[in-house]
Amino acid sequence: MAEIVAFVLVPLVYFSALGAYLPFAPVIAALRGLALVTQVLAGYGRTLVGVVYRRTPEFQTLPPYRPQDEEVKAYRNYFFGPGFRDLRQLLTLEQRSYARTVGDSFRTVTSRQFTAPTQHRALTVPYGLTLYVGLCAGAVVALPPLGLLLGLHALGLVLLTGGARFLAGTLRAVDRAVLWMKRLRTGMLCPHCFERVPYPAYDCPSPTCRRRHADIRPGTYGIFRRRCECGQRMPTLLMLMSRDARLQAYCVYPHCGKPMNADAGHMPEVVLPLIGGQAAGKTQLMAAMLLSLENAAARGGPAITLADGESDANYQVLRQVLRMRGHTRATQKTLPRAHSFVLGSGRSERLVHLFDTAGERFVDRDDTDALRYARAARTFIFVLDPMAVKAFWTTLEPPPGPSLDRTLGSTVDPEEVFARSVQAVAAMGAPLKRSRLAVAISKTDLLAGHGPGADRLDGGDDARTWLCDVLGLHSLVRTMELDFEEVRFFRTAAVADEDAHVDGSITGFVEWCLQG
Repeated sequence: MAEIVAFVLVPLVYFSALGAYLPFAPVIAALRGLALVTQVLAGYGRTLVGVVYRRTPEFQTLPPYRPQDEEVKAYRNYFFGPGFRDLRQLLTLEQRSYARTVGDSFRTVTSRQFTAPTQHRALTVPYGLTLYVGLCAGAVVALPPLGLLLGLHALGLVLLTGGARFLAGTLRAVDRAVLWMKRLRTGMLCPHCFERVPYPAYDCPSPTCRRRHADIRPGTYGIFRRRCECGQRMPTLLMLMSRDARLQAYCVYPHCGKPMNADAGHMPEVVLPLIGGQAAGKTQLMAAMLLSLENAAARGGPAITLADGESDANYQVLRQVLRMRGHTRATQKTLPRAHSFVLGSGRSERLVHLFDTAGERFVDRDDTDALRYARAARTFIFVLDPMAVKAFWTTLEPPPGPSLDRTLGSTVDPEEVFARSVQAVAAMGAPLKRSRLAVAISKTDLLAGHGPGADRLDGGDDARTWLCDVLGLHSLVRTMELDFEEVRFFRTAAVADEDAHVDGSITGFVEWCLQG
Protein backbone atom coordinates (compact mmCIF):
# COMPACT_ATOMS: atom_id res chain seq x y z
CA MET A 1 0.00 0.00 0.00
CA ALA A 2 2.84 2.40 0.75
CA GLU A 3 4.30 1.79 -2.66
CA ILE A 4 0.96 2.61 -4.31
CA VAL A 5 0.73 5.84 -2.38
CA ALA A 6 4.36 6.79 -3.02
CA PHE A 7 4.63 5.84 -6.67
CA VAL A 8 1.08 6.23 -7.95
CA LEU A 9 -1.07 8.48 -5.88
CA VAL A 10 1.58 11.09 -4.97
CA PRO A 11 2.85 11.54 -8.56
CA LEU A 12 -0.74 11.63 -9.76
CA VAL A 13 -1.60 14.34 -7.29
CA TYR A 14 1.66 16.22 -8.03
CA PHE A 15 1.22 16.23 -11.76
CA SER A 16 -2.44 17.13 -11.37
CA ALA A 17 -1.44 20.09 -9.23
CA LEU A 18 1.34 20.96 -11.69
CA GLY A 19 -1.16 20.83 -14.51
CA ALA A 20 -3.45 23.12 -12.59
CA TYR A 21 -0.49 25.49 -11.97
CA LEU A 22 0.68 25.70 -15.57
CA PRO A 23 -2.16 27.98 -16.79
CA PHE A 24 -1.14 30.49 -14.11
CA ALA A 25 2.61 30.26 -14.84
CA PRO A 26 2.58 32.78 -17.74
CA VAL A 27 0.76 35.27 -15.57
CA ILE A 28 3.26 34.82 -12.75
CA ALA A 29 6.17 35.11 -15.19
CA ALA A 30 4.68 38.24 -16.73
CA LEU A 31 4.14 39.83 -13.34
CA ARG A 32 7.70 39.05 -12.30
CA GLY A 33 9.02 40.42 -15.55
CA LEU A 34 6.91 43.56 -15.10
CA ALA A 35 8.25 43.92 -11.58
CA LEU A 36 11.81 43.73 -12.92
CA VAL A 37 11.06 46.35 -15.58
CA THR A 38 9.64 48.60 -12.88
CA GLN A 39 12.71 48.03 -10.72
CA VAL A 40 15.03 48.93 -13.59
CA LEU A 41 13.13 52.09 -14.49
CA ALA A 42 12.84 53.13 -10.85
CA GLY A 43 16.58 52.63 -10.55
CA TYR A 44 17.05 54.89 -13.56
CA GLY A 45 14.95 57.58 -11.86
CA ARG A 46 17.01 57.36 -8.67
CA THR A 47 20.24 57.49 -10.65
CA LEU A 48 19.04 60.49 -12.65
CA VAL A 49 18.11 62.41 -9.50
CA GLY A 50 21.40 61.49 -7.89
CA VAL A 51 23.51 62.53 -10.85
CA VAL A 52 21.69 65.74 -11.77
CA TYR A 53 20.38 66.96 -8.42
CA ARG A 54 21.85 65.31 -5.35
CA ARG A 55 25.40 64.99 -6.71
CA THR A 56 26.58 62.95 -3.73
CA PRO A 57 29.86 60.98 -4.04
CA GLU A 58 28.16 57.66 -4.90
CA PHE A 59 26.75 59.25 -8.04
CA GLN A 60 30.08 60.63 -9.29
CA THR A 61 32.24 58.66 -11.69
CA LEU A 62 33.99 61.59 -13.36
CA PRO A 63 35.79 64.57 -11.77
CA PRO A 64 33.55 67.66 -11.59
CA TYR A 65 34.20 70.98 -13.26
CA ARG A 66 35.61 73.09 -10.42
CA PRO A 67 36.12 76.85 -10.63
CA GLN A 68 39.59 76.55 -9.13
CA ASP A 69 40.63 74.32 -12.04
CA GLU A 70 39.34 76.73 -14.69
CA GLU A 71 41.33 79.46 -16.39
CA VAL A 72 38.47 81.75 -15.42
CA LYS A 73 37.58 81.30 -11.77
CA ALA A 74 33.87 80.79 -12.29
CA TYR A 75 31.32 78.00 -12.48
CA ARG A 76 30.58 76.63 -15.92
CA ASN A 77 27.12 76.92 -17.35
CA TYR A 78 25.41 73.49 -17.25
CA PHE A 79 25.15 73.29 -21.03
CA PHE A 80 28.84 74.06 -21.61
CA GLY A 81 30.37 70.86 -20.25
CA PRO A 82 28.65 69.69 -17.04
CA GLY A 83 25.54 68.49 -18.91
CA PHE A 84 27.46 66.00 -21.06
CA ARG A 85 29.55 65.00 -18.06
CA ASP A 86 26.30 64.11 -16.28
CA LEU A 87 25.14 62.16 -19.33
CA ARG A 88 28.33 60.10 -19.34
CA GLN A 89 27.96 59.47 -15.63
CA LEU A 90 24.32 58.52 -16.08
CA LEU A 91 25.19 55.99 -18.80
CA THR A 92 27.92 54.45 -16.67
CA LEU A 93 25.85 54.29 -13.50
CA GLU A 94 22.73 53.02 -15.28
CA GLN A 95 24.71 50.25 -16.93
CA ARG A 96 25.93 49.21 -13.50
CA SER A 97 22.46 49.61 -11.99
CA TYR A 98 20.84 47.47 -14.71
CA ALA A 99 23.38 44.69 -14.32
CA ARG A 100 23.09 44.81 -10.55
CA THR A 101 19.27 44.82 -10.52
CA VAL A 102 18.95 41.90 -12.97
CA GLY A 103 21.76 39.96 -11.30
CA ASP A 104 20.34 40.44 -7.82
CA SER A 105 16.92 39.28 -9.00
CA PHE A 106 18.30 36.05 -10.50
CA ARG A 107 20.42 35.37 -7.41
CA THR A 108 17.43 35.85 -5.13
CA VAL A 109 15.34 33.38 -7.13
CA THR A 110 18.20 30.87 -7.22
CA SER A 111 18.70 31.09 -3.48
CA ARG A 112 15.05 30.98 -2.45
CA GLN A 113 13.75 28.44 -4.97
CA PHE A 114 16.73 26.18 -5.73
CA THR A 115 19.68 26.20 -3.37
CA ALA A 116 18.04 27.06 -0.03
CA PRO A 117 14.25 26.76 -0.39
CA THR A 118 11.96 26.98 2.63
CA GLN A 119 9.58 24.47 1.01
CA HIS A 120 10.13 21.14 -0.78
CA ARG A 121 12.00 21.54 -4.05
CA ALA A 122 9.18 19.75 -5.85
CA LEU A 123 7.13 22.83 -5.11
CA THR A 124 9.78 25.57 -5.43
CA VAL A 125 11.55 24.40 -8.60
CA PRO A 126 8.57 24.88 -10.97
CA TYR A 127 7.89 28.24 -9.38
CA GLY A 128 11.58 29.17 -9.65
CA LEU A 129 11.64 28.18 -13.32
CA THR A 130 8.59 30.35 -13.89
CA LEU A 131 10.34 33.28 -12.20
CA TYR A 132 13.44 32.66 -14.33
CA VAL A 133 11.34 32.93 -17.46
CA GLY A 134 9.76 36.13 -16.18
CA LEU A 135 13.15 37.62 -15.26
CA CYS A 136 14.60 36.78 -18.66
CA ALA A 137 11.64 38.36 -20.38
CA GLY A 138 11.73 41.37 -18.05
CA ALA A 139 15.47 41.87 -18.59
CA VAL A 140 14.89 42.01 -22.34
CA VAL A 141 11.70 44.09 -22.18
CA ALA A 142 13.34 46.65 -19.86
CA LEU A 143 16.00 47.53 -22.41
CA PRO A 144 13.83 49.44 -24.95
CA PRO A 145 12.19 51.83 -22.43
CA LEU A 146 15.52 52.29 -20.65
CA GLY A 147 17.25 53.03 -23.94
CA LEU A 148 14.37 55.34 -24.87
CA LEU A 149 14.74 57.30 -21.62
CA LEU A 150 18.49 57.60 -22.07
CA GLY A 151 18.00 58.59 -25.71
CA LEU A 152 15.43 61.23 -24.78
CA HIS A 153 17.78 62.55 -22.11
CA ALA A 154 20.63 62.76 -24.63
CA LEU A 155 18.37 64.34 -27.28
CA GLY A 156 17.01 66.88 -24.82
CA LEU A 157 20.54 67.71 -23.67
CA VAL A 158 21.73 68.16 -27.25
CA LEU A 159 18.77 70.41 -28.08
CA LEU A 160 19.10 72.46 -24.90
CA THR A 161 22.85 72.74 -25.36
CA GLY A 162 22.35 73.89 -28.92
CA GLY A 163 19.70 76.35 -27.74
CA ALA A 164 21.95 77.64 -24.95
CA ARG A 165 24.87 78.13 -27.31
CA PHE A 166 22.64 79.77 -29.89
CA LEU A 167 21.20 82.07 -27.23
CA ALA A 168 24.68 82.93 -25.99
CA GLY A 169 25.81 83.69 -29.53
CA THR A 170 22.69 85.76 -30.19
CA LEU A 171 23.18 87.77 -27.00
CA ARG A 172 26.82 88.38 -27.89
CA ALA A 173 25.75 89.51 -31.36
CA VAL A 174 23.11 91.84 -29.88
CA ASP A 175 25.68 93.20 -27.44
CA ARG A 176 28.11 93.77 -30.31
CA ALA A 177 25.37 95.45 -32.36
CA VAL A 178 24.61 97.77 -29.42
CA LEU A 179 28.30 98.69 -29.24
CA TRP A 180 28.28 99.38 -32.98
CA MET A 181 25.26 101.63 -32.53
CA LYS A 182 27.22 103.47 -29.86
CA ARG A 183 30.10 103.86 -32.33
CA LEU A 184 32.32 101.53 -30.31
CA ARG A 185 33.11 99.17 -33.17
CA THR A 186 36.73 98.69 -32.18
CA GLY A 187 36.12 98.74 -28.45
CA MET A 188 36.37 101.20 -25.59
CA LEU A 189 39.26 103.57 -24.99
CA CYS A 190 41.49 102.89 -22.01
CA PRO A 191 42.25 106.29 -20.43
CA HIS A 192 45.70 105.07 -19.33
CA CYS A 193 47.31 103.14 -22.20
CA PHE A 194 45.05 104.60 -24.95
CA GLU A 195 44.46 101.19 -26.54
CA ARG A 196 41.04 100.15 -27.75
CA VAL A 197 39.72 97.45 -25.41
CA PRO A 198 37.33 95.08 -27.26
CA TYR A 199 35.65 94.16 -23.98
CA PRO A 200 36.84 95.15 -20.50
CA ALA A 201 37.63 92.80 -17.66
CA TYR A 202 35.54 93.12 -14.50
CA ASP A 203 36.17 92.39 -10.85
CA CYS A 204 33.76 90.24 -8.90
CA PRO A 205 31.35 92.64 -7.14
CA SER A 206 31.70 90.82 -3.82
CA PRO A 207 33.72 93.02 -1.43
CA THR A 208 35.51 89.94 -0.04
CA CYS A 209 36.48 88.42 -3.42
CA ARG A 210 37.60 90.79 -6.20
CA ARG A 211 38.59 88.00 -8.59
CA ARG A 212 39.03 89.46 -12.06
CA HIS A 213 37.00 88.04 -14.94
CA ALA A 214 38.55 88.70 -18.35
CA ASP A 215 35.47 88.21 -20.53
CA ILE A 216 32.06 88.15 -18.90
CA ARG A 217 30.01 87.91 -22.10
CA PRO A 218 27.51 85.03 -22.48
CA GLY A 219 29.24 81.72 -23.04
CA THR A 220 30.94 78.95 -21.11
CA TYR A 221 30.50 80.54 -17.71
CA GLY A 222 26.95 81.84 -17.93
CA ILE A 223 24.22 83.07 -20.25
CA PHE A 224 22.58 85.92 -18.35
CA ARG A 225 24.54 85.67 -15.11
CA ARG A 226 28.00 84.40 -14.25
CA ARG A 227 28.72 82.80 -10.88
CA CYS A 228 32.16 83.57 -9.50
CA GLU A 229 34.14 80.97 -7.55
CA CYS A 230 33.05 82.76 -4.38
CA GLY A 231 29.39 82.25 -5.33
CA GLN A 232 28.66 85.89 -6.23
CA ARG A 233 26.60 86.35 -9.40
CA MET A 234 27.37 89.06 -11.92
CA PRO A 235 25.70 90.15 -15.19
CA THR A 236 27.19 88.96 -18.48
CA LEU A 237 26.12 91.89 -20.64
CA LEU A 238 26.68 95.62 -20.48
CA MET A 239 22.99 96.17 -21.19
CA LEU A 240 22.11 94.13 -18.07
CA MET A 241 24.07 96.50 -15.82
CA SER A 242 21.94 99.25 -14.35
CA ARG A 243 23.58 102.61 -13.62
CA ASP A 244 23.64 101.85 -9.90
CA ALA A 245 25.05 98.35 -10.41
CA ARG A 246 27.75 98.93 -13.00
CA LEU A 247 30.87 96.90 -12.39
CA GLN A 248 34.35 98.38 -12.32
CA ALA A 249 35.93 97.87 -15.73
CA TYR A 250 39.63 97.18 -16.25
CA CYS A 251 41.91 97.28 -19.28
CA VAL A 252 42.66 93.76 -20.55
CA TYR A 253 46.14 94.46 -21.94
CA PRO A 254 48.92 92.88 -19.81
CA HIS A 255 51.08 96.02 -19.91
CA CYS A 256 48.24 98.09 -18.44
CA GLY A 257 45.45 96.38 -16.45
CA LYS A 258 44.39 99.72 -14.92
CA PRO A 259 40.80 100.70 -14.10
CA MET A 260 38.70 102.19 -16.89
CA ASN A 261 35.71 104.47 -16.52
CA ALA A 262 32.67 102.74 -15.04
CA ASP A 263 30.61 104.15 -17.92
CA ALA A 264 32.84 102.59 -20.59
CA GLY A 265 30.74 100.66 -23.09
CA HIS A 266 27.43 102.09 -21.89
CA MET A 267 27.46 105.14 -24.17
CA PRO A 268 29.28 106.59 -27.18
CA GLU A 269 32.76 107.94 -26.56
CA VAL A 270 34.25 111.20 -27.79
CA VAL A 271 38.01 111.85 -27.75
CA LEU A 272 39.23 115.44 -27.78
CA PRO A 273 43.03 115.80 -27.84
CA LEU A 274 44.48 119.21 -27.02
CA ILE A 275 47.61 119.86 -29.08
CA GLY A 276 49.96 122.72 -28.46
CA GLY A 277 53.41 123.79 -27.36
CA GLN A 278 54.64 124.08 -23.82
CA ALA A 279 52.84 126.84 -21.88
CA ALA A 280 50.44 127.44 -24.78
CA GLY A 281 47.49 127.37 -22.37
CA LYS A 282 46.11 123.87 -22.98
CA THR A 283 45.42 123.00 -19.34
CA GLN A 284 43.64 126.28 -18.58
CA LEU A 285 41.61 125.95 -21.76
CA MET A 286 40.57 122.43 -20.78
CA ALA A 287 39.51 123.66 -17.33
CA ALA A 288 37.57 126.51 -18.94
CA MET A 289 35.82 124.06 -21.26
CA LEU A 290 34.67 121.96 -18.32
CA LEU A 291 33.55 125.02 -16.40
CA SER A 292 31.64 126.25 -19.45
CA LEU A 293 29.78 122.93 -19.62
CA GLU A 294 29.05 123.20 -15.92
CA ASN A 295 27.65 126.69 -16.42
CA ALA A 296 25.51 125.48 -19.32
CA ALA A 297 24.15 122.60 -17.22
CA ALA A 298 23.17 125.07 -14.49
CA ARG A 299 21.21 127.02 -17.13
CA GLY A 300 19.31 123.92 -18.19
CA GLY A 301 21.77 122.56 -20.74
CA PRO A 302 23.12 119.02 -20.96
CA ALA A 303 24.08 117.57 -17.59
CA ILE A 304 27.78 116.98 -16.92
CA THR A 305 29.20 114.44 -14.48
CA LEU A 306 32.87 113.72 -13.96
CA ALA A 307 33.38 110.07 -14.85
CA ASP A 308 35.88 109.10 -12.16
CA GLY A 309 37.41 110.30 -8.92
CA GLU A 310 40.72 111.35 -10.45
CA SER A 311 39.08 113.49 -13.12
CA ASP A 312 36.86 115.11 -10.48
CA ALA A 313 39.78 115.86 -8.15
CA ASN A 314 41.87 117.42 -10.92
CA TYR A 315 38.96 119.49 -12.14
CA GLN A 316 38.21 120.92 -8.70
CA VAL A 317 41.79 122.17 -8.43
CA LEU A 318 41.72 123.70 -11.92
CA ARG A 319 38.34 125.29 -11.23
CA GLN A 320 39.71 127.14 -8.23
CA VAL A 321 42.75 128.29 -10.22
CA LEU A 322 40.47 129.77 -12.91
CA ARG A 323 38.35 131.57 -10.33
CA MET A 324 41.48 133.12 -8.81
CA ARG A 325 42.73 134.02 -12.33
CA GLY A 326 45.90 132.12 -11.54
CA HIS A 327 48.10 130.01 -13.75
CA THR A 328 48.06 126.24 -13.77
CA ARG A 329 51.25 124.33 -13.21
CA ALA A 330 52.92 122.85 -16.25
CA THR A 331 51.53 119.51 -17.40
CA GLN A 332 53.85 116.64 -16.49
CA LYS A 333 55.68 115.00 -19.38
CA THR A 334 54.50 111.54 -18.37
CA LEU A 335 51.79 110.04 -20.55
CA PRO A 336 48.54 111.86 -19.79
CA ARG A 337 45.49 110.25 -18.28
CA ALA A 338 42.21 111.27 -19.86
CA HIS A 339 40.03 113.80 -18.04
CA SER A 340 36.71 112.03 -18.56
CA PHE A 341 33.16 113.18 -18.03
CA VAL A 342 29.64 112.11 -18.99
CA LEU A 343 27.74 114.72 -20.96
CA GLY A 344 23.97 114.64 -21.39
CA SER A 345 21.37 112.23 -20.09
CA GLY A 346 19.37 109.29 -21.37
CA ARG A 347 20.03 108.39 -24.98
CA SER A 348 22.06 111.55 -25.53
CA GLU A 349 24.73 110.54 -23.01
CA ARG A 350 28.32 110.62 -24.22
CA LEU A 351 31.55 109.72 -22.44
CA VAL A 352 34.01 112.48 -23.35
CA HIS A 353 37.77 112.09 -22.92
CA LEU A 354 39.86 115.27 -22.86
CA PHE A 355 43.59 114.66 -23.25
CA ASP A 356 45.91 117.39 -22.02
CA THR A 357 49.43 116.41 -23.04
CA ALA A 358 52.65 118.10 -22.00
CA GLY A 359 53.86 120.46 -24.73
CA GLU A 360 57.31 118.87 -24.72
CA ARG A 361 55.81 115.72 -26.23
CA PHE A 362 54.85 117.59 -29.38
CA VAL A 363 58.46 118.46 -30.14
CA ASP A 364 60.22 115.10 -29.83
CA ARG A 365 59.08 112.49 -32.41
CA ASP A 366 59.76 109.64 -29.99
CA ASP A 367 57.33 111.21 -27.53
CA THR A 368 54.55 111.96 -30.02
CA ASP A 369 54.54 108.31 -31.12
CA ALA A 370 53.23 107.37 -27.66
CA LEU A 371 50.08 109.48 -28.05
CA ARG A 372 47.96 106.64 -29.39
CA TYR A 373 44.70 108.14 -28.16
CA ALA A 374 44.72 110.44 -31.18
CA ARG A 375 43.72 107.51 -33.40
CA ALA A 376 40.25 107.56 -31.82
CA ALA A 377 39.71 111.30 -32.25
CA ARG A 378 37.63 112.89 -34.99
CA THR A 379 37.88 116.42 -33.63
CA PHE A 380 41.26 117.90 -32.67
CA ILE A 381 41.97 121.07 -30.71
CA PHE A 382 45.11 122.99 -31.58
CA VAL A 383 45.97 125.62 -28.96
CA LEU A 384 47.85 128.46 -30.64
CA ASP A 385 49.56 130.96 -28.36
CA PRO A 386 50.11 134.21 -30.32
CA MET A 387 52.95 135.10 -27.96
CA ALA A 388 54.89 132.11 -29.32
CA VAL A 389 55.01 133.75 -32.77
CA LYS A 390 57.92 136.12 -33.38
CA ALA A 391 55.82 138.34 -35.63
CA PHE A 392 53.53 139.08 -32.69
CA TRP A 393 56.33 140.81 -30.78
CA THR A 394 57.53 142.71 -33.80
CA THR A 395 54.07 144.20 -34.37
CA LEU A 396 53.46 144.86 -30.68
CA GLU A 397 52.23 148.37 -29.97
CA PRO A 398 53.28 150.21 -26.81
CA PRO A 399 50.39 149.73 -24.39
CA PRO A 400 48.93 152.49 -22.27
CA GLY A 401 49.29 150.24 -19.25
CA PRO A 402 51.72 147.50 -18.18
CA SER A 403 53.55 145.73 -20.98
CA LEU A 404 53.14 142.06 -21.75
CA ASP A 405 55.28 139.61 -19.83
CA ARG A 406 57.15 137.41 -22.29
CA THR A 407 57.41 134.63 -19.71
CA LEU A 408 53.65 134.11 -19.94
CA GLY A 409 53.93 132.93 -23.52
CA SER A 410 54.96 129.63 -25.04
CA THR A 411 58.51 129.28 -26.32
CA VAL A 412 57.71 126.70 -29.00
CA ASP A 413 56.93 127.72 -32.57
CA PRO A 414 53.29 126.73 -33.35
CA GLU A 415 54.23 125.71 -36.90
CA GLU A 416 56.80 123.24 -35.57
CA VAL A 417 54.37 121.82 -33.01
CA PHE A 418 51.60 121.43 -35.59
CA ALA A 419 53.83 119.81 -38.21
CA ARG A 420 55.28 117.23 -35.82
CA SER A 421 52.01 116.39 -34.10
CA VAL A 422 50.02 116.03 -37.34
CA GLN A 423 52.76 113.88 -38.84
CA ALA A 424 52.68 111.58 -35.80
CA VAL A 425 48.88 111.40 -35.70
CA ALA A 426 48.70 110.60 -39.42
CA ALA A 427 51.32 107.86 -38.96
CA MET A 428 49.07 106.27 -36.34
CA GLY A 429 46.30 105.90 -38.89
CA ALA A 430 43.98 108.69 -37.78
CA PRO A 431 41.72 109.77 -40.70
CA LEU A 432 42.65 113.46 -40.70
CA LYS A 433 40.86 114.05 -44.01
CA ARG A 434 37.61 113.08 -42.27
CA SER A 435 38.39 114.96 -39.06
CA ARG A 436 37.78 118.49 -37.83
CA LEU A 437 40.25 120.92 -36.31
CA ALA A 438 39.39 123.64 -33.82
CA VAL A 439 42.15 126.25 -33.62
CA ALA A 440 41.94 127.97 -30.23
CA ILE A 441 43.84 131.27 -30.17
CA SER A 442 44.70 131.33 -26.48
CA LYS A 443 45.31 134.08 -23.94
CA THR A 444 43.29 136.68 -25.85
CA ASP A 445 42.39 138.25 -22.50
CA LEU A 446 46.04 139.36 -22.28
CA LEU A 447 46.16 140.76 -25.83
CA ALA A 448 43.74 143.67 -25.39
CA GLY A 449 45.55 146.83 -26.40
CA HIS A 450 48.62 144.97 -27.62
CA GLY A 451 49.18 144.67 -31.34
CA PRO A 452 47.09 145.63 -34.34
CA GLY A 453 43.64 144.09 -34.45
CA ALA A 454 43.94 142.42 -31.06
CA ASP A 455 41.06 144.46 -29.62
CA ARG A 456 38.76 143.52 -32.49
CA LEU A 457 39.80 139.86 -32.61
CA ASP A 458 36.77 137.60 -32.93
CA GLY A 459 36.18 133.98 -33.95
CA GLY A 460 35.79 132.54 -37.44
CA ASP A 461 37.07 134.47 -40.46
CA ASP A 462 38.27 137.43 -38.37
CA ALA A 463 40.54 135.15 -36.38
CA ARG A 464 41.79 133.46 -39.52
CA THR A 465 42.51 136.81 -41.15
CA TRP A 466 44.33 138.04 -38.06
CA LEU A 467 46.56 134.95 -38.01
CA CYS A 468 47.41 135.36 -41.68
CA ASP A 469 47.74 139.13 -42.03
CA VAL A 470 49.07 140.16 -38.62
CA LEU A 471 51.04 137.13 -37.45
CA GLY A 472 52.05 136.00 -40.93
CA LEU A 473 50.91 132.40 -40.42
CA HIS A 474 49.65 131.96 -43.99
CA SER A 475 51.57 128.71 -44.42
CA LEU A 476 50.31 127.23 -41.14
CA VAL A 477 46.67 128.12 -41.84
CA ARG A 478 46.90 126.74 -45.37
CA THR A 479 48.44 123.49 -44.09
CA MET A 480 45.67 123.11 -41.52
CA GLU A 481 43.00 123.51 -44.17
CA LEU A 482 44.71 120.98 -46.43
CA ASP A 483 45.21 118.37 -43.72
CA PHE A 484 41.71 118.47 -42.18
CA GLU A 485 38.22 118.24 -43.61
CA GLU A 486 37.01 121.25 -41.63
CA VAL A 487 38.93 123.93 -39.74
CA ARG A 488 37.42 126.59 -37.50
CA PHE A 489 39.28 129.41 -35.72
CA PHE A 490 38.29 130.72 -32.26
CA ARG A 491 39.53 133.39 -29.93
CA THR A 492 39.53 132.02 -26.38
CA ALA A 493 40.09 133.51 -22.96
CA ALA A 494 40.40 130.75 -20.38
CA VAL A 495 39.37 132.87 -17.40
CA ALA A 496 36.45 132.94 -15.00
CA ASP A 497 35.03 135.44 -12.54
CA GLU A 498 34.56 134.95 -8.81
CA ASP A 499 31.15 133.39 -9.44
CA ALA A 500 32.78 130.71 -11.59
CA HIS A 501 31.27 132.06 -14.82
CA VAL A 502 33.63 131.41 -17.68
CA ASP A 503 34.44 133.93 -20.40
CA GLY A 504 31.83 133.98 -23.18
CA SER A 505 34.40 133.08 -25.85
CA ILE A 506 34.59 129.52 -24.50
CA THR A 507 30.90 128.68 -24.94
CA GLY A 508 30.75 128.70 -28.73
CA PHE A 509 34.14 127.00 -28.92
CA VAL A 510 32.96 124.09 -26.74
CA GLU A 511 29.68 123.75 -28.63
CA TRP A 512 31.51 123.44 -31.94
CA CYS A 513 33.98 120.89 -30.57
CA LEU A 514 31.20 118.65 -29.23
CA GLN A 515 28.62 119.02 -31.96
CA GLY A 516 27.60 115.82 -33.78
